[in-house]
Amino acid sequence: MAEHPIVSLSLANRPENLLVVRQALTGVANGLAFDALAANDLNTAVSEACNNVVMHAYEGAEGPLVVEVCALADAVAVIVRDHGCGMATGAQATGAGGDAEDHAGIGLPVISALARRVDFSDVAGGGTAVRMEFAAPNAGSLGTLGEDRSESSKRTADAHADSVELRLAPSPLARAVLARVLGTLAARVHFSTDRISDVQMLADVLAANAADSIDGSDLNVGVRLSPHALALRLWPLRSGGGESLLNSDTDGFAPIIERLTDERRVARAGAGEALELRLVDHPWDDNRWGLRLPPAG
Repeated sequence: MAEHPIVSLSLANRPENLLVVRQALTGVANGLAFDALAANDLNTAVSEACNNVVMHAYEGAEGPLVVEVCALADAVAVIVRDHGCGMATGAQATGAGGDAEDHAGIGLPVISALARRVDFSDVAGGGTAVRMEFAAPNAGSLGTLGEDRSESSKRTADAHADSVELRLAPSPLARAVLARVLGTLAARVHFSTDRISDVQMLADVLAANAADSIDGSDLNVGVRLSPHALALRLWPLRSGGGESLLNSDTDGFAPIIERLTDERRVARAGAGEALELRLVDHPWDDNRWGLRLPPAG
């Protein structure tokens, strides 16, 4: 039976993106009530697999890294996929003439020690998928993503170095994962602490209200990074879903998305809509205390 993810993350195989993956996994672990040891095992094993993609899959070049989290009856399966030259499978890595330690950077002994099951498979068109299972008694209650209609599925092999794409099934995990991923990306583009808090609050509002606005069973979130700015695109939304999200409130404050973002637009996306948001941090021009401080120097 085919497995369907509850979280799908597509990004470039840059070293700094390992932190994005780890933060997403921490959100998954929190949502599934993992204890500290189980959460560390999940993060460490998946980080080893992702690090292999960073170091070896594209022979020094950049390429796409895809991480999917699937809910099983009593476990979560995490699949790490690349579209590069691939790596040794488990049979190759432990076959005659050598052991897993001979394959520098793969980290197979670590992955095998921490996951309850590890499988390797070839990816159509080139590359490798590493599938790891971790015990999670509460996983069976989570939903799954629907048919992949995301734009990222059509251009996985051309992942942009400064972009990240998420697919999230409406579930308790969505809120924790989205807030952690967006907060990490905001820190990367040098947002202030206060502005990072704004980004995390925005993520909470979007995740909490998306189920009533999406057209289908999942939410796609595309993030483009530039210095002191994040551009977000959320789709597919039903007709009127963009305005519905813009009018969302929390704790009696509405419309909070308008208050937290610098630019907003509802655009057409196929038969539905997409909500496009832009957040900018102006550390010198937009000070919360009304002070106008000159740039250093």
